[in-house]
Formats: sequence, structure tokens, C-alpha cells
Amino acid sequence: MKRVLAIFPRGATDDRATRGLVGAAWRLAQSLEGSFEAVSLGQPTAALMGLLAPLADSLLTVDLPEVGHDQPERTLAALTAIGRSRQPAAILLGNETASQEMAPRLAHRLGGSAVGDATTLEVVDQQIRAQRSVYGGKAVATIGLRRSPAVVWLRARAFAPPDPSEESRTSQPVSVEAGLLQPVLDAPPTVRIRERIEEAATEARLEDARVIVAGGRGLGGPEPFAELQSLSTLLGGQTAASRAACDSGWCPPTWQVGQTGRKVAPSLYLAVAIRGASQHMAGISEARVIAAINLDPEAPIFRHCRFGIVEDYRKVLPLLQRRLAEKMA
Repeated sequence: MKRVLAIFPRGATDDRATRGLVGAAWRLAQSLEGSFEAVSLGQPTAALMGLLAPLADSLLTVDLPEVGHDQPERTLAALTAIGRSRQPAAILLGNETASQEMAPRLAHRLGGSAVGDATTLEVVDQQIRAQRSVYGGKAVATIGLRRSPAVVWLRARAFAPPDPSEESRTSQPVSVEAGLLQPVLDAPPTVRIRERIEEAATEARLEDARVIVAGGRGLGGPEPFAELQSLSTLLGGQTAASRAACDSGWCPPTWQVGQTGRKVAPSLYLAVAIRGASQHMAGISEARVIAAINLDPEAPIFRHCRFGIVEDYRKVLPLLQRRLAEKMA
């Protein structure tokens, strides 16, 4: 029987990205007429168990303090041991930075093939195929993963969550055999953690936002971002920025959207004073609706947006906020 493994990081919660990973793994297993096996790095949270129990054929836990995203070498060794033991047809990961780094290395160790930032998965003639954006979002490549296992990390929000009607079983977590992981414990650590700095999570992940209001270099400074935050709050969304705005220190780096930042797929992406270079568009290509406000009628963003206003944002935003406030009242 062909297996599909889905890897969940320590502390994974019930968010849009996790639900998409569960849905993608379950549907791929159905297409292969195989089984869906979940691997949790650490004891799964109650939220993760609630998602996996009705769908996964089995749930393996790797409850070792030595295994986690802050120990990439040992985590990679553990996943390699599990992969060799389970012989899966595919291994799916989320879009965390550590998963992105491990996916190609894991594929190499298992003799498989890898692809990243996948937006679709399908099975054609028993071969797994993935699609991903290329050339800064200007084209879509279809990649056939000929060597097994296919190791793929998925773009957040690109995959539909599992449907409630798909529920069929009640799986219980089972710890991976200690003997299987003994080489991981015996191997000397190659990474030494000198200090931990945790950033307080004050807001939801950009990848999970339904509405995003983003600002760019054209705002001219950090002060206008307060107005964007007010608008995004009014819309029940979040605030983001282009790389230029983040590099200028006007907003936190966690707000950056684009090829080298977050890749998002909101229902509405409002770009304010963002020209829309290909690197930025690569991060928002999956947005359902793109709207833009920019002074330059030749700005590239207008070639991609559904709604566009050629005007100074300082004239448009106050009117937009007032009309929205009136409607919501």
C-alpha cells in the first residue's frame, strides 16, 4: 500500500495552513489508493488531534527534546529514519522555514525527488505531479516527481481543508519505536543553541488572513502604516508591507510579503502605494481579489489587479474608511 506522510511541527495548531496540509495529504492518499499517516514532532496538541483523528490512518509521534525545528540535523535524521522505515510514496510538509530547508535534503537522503511552494498536487498515471509559480508569478510550472518518495512543501492557504463529510475513523497517537530513533540520540549534536529569543505572537499569521492591507515605498515613511492598520482592523484583516518598506525600517520584517517574504492568499489584497514588481507579485499570486491605489498609472500592479484607483492614497484612504464605517454602522 502506498503511504503519504504529512509532517507537523511541534506545537502545530488548528490554523488554515495546518488544515490545508491535512486536506492535501488525505486527498493525495485517496488518489494513490493508499494510506494517510501523520507524523507529529512532539506530542500533538488537542487542536491537531481533533483535525487528524477522523482522517489519518495512523498518527506517529516523535516526542524527543532533541527533535524539533531548532535542531535541524537531528530532526532530519529522525525523519530520514521514519522515511526508510515507512517507505512512503510522498512526504508533505508545511511552509515553515525549517521545512523548506529540510525538504530537499530529506529527498536526497531517501533517494526521492523534491519540489517546494507547491500550489496543487495530482496523480497522473501513478506519478505525483505538483504545480508551482515560476518567473515571479508570471507562469505556472507542472513538475513530475519521478523518484519516490516525492518530498513536497506546500504553500500556505493554497490547499483546501478537509471536508467534514470526509471524516471516517478515530486514530490515536502512537510513539515511534525507540530503537528506530536511537541513531538520532547517539549522534553528536552539530548545532549548539546559545540563546533563545521568542517574539510574542500579538496577531494571527499573515498566511491565514482573509483580508490584507499592504503598504509600499510610496507611503514615504512609517507614519502612514498606522492609517493602514486602522483600515485593516476595520475590514477584519491584517497589515502587510513590501520589501522596500520593511528594509527601510518602517514596519516589522514579519509583515513582508513577496518572493523573499510571506506568500499569502487572502480573499482581498489591497496594495497601497506598491508598484507591484514581479518579486512582490510572486507573494500574492494566489489572492482571490487584488485592488490597488497608486499615483502612477503605469505601475505594474495595475496589470494584475481587478480594481485600481490612480490617485494619491492620502485622498482615497480617509474616504474609504468613512464609507466603510458608515456601512458597518
